[in-house]
Amino acid sequence: MDIAKSLQSVYTFVYNMFMESIQVSGLQWDKNNRAKCQQHGVSIEAIESLFQNPVAILPDEIHSQEEQRFRAIGKAEDGRSVFVVFTLRKHGEDTFIRPISARYMHKKEVTAYEEENPGL
Repeated sequence: MDIAKSLQSVYTFVYNMFMESIQVSGLQWDKNNRAKCQQHGVSIEAIESLFQNPVAILPDEIHSQEEQRFRAIGKAEDGRSVFVVFTLRKHGEDTFIRPISARYMHKKEVTAYEEENPGL
């Protein structure tokens, strides 16, 4: 599955500081963020599949000092709950999701999140 092609045909919307929706063209990877994201055992495929499913996007104001960061919470293609911190990067007219870190969520976190956000 080519994630970039899939994302080109699907509108992925994220919350930004102006409460506007923006179209995302794909994910941006290099050796640094690949290694950081895989550090906790989450595969690149799991991270990419997270953004193909319904996902909760929340601002990460505490860690947004140099650039605006977001937290994504959702399920990967394998059904496991994933937590991803990311930023948005512009390249010309295109906006890309740049994952910064990722980890699988603990059962206690999943339960708490589901209780706080019924229907998501």
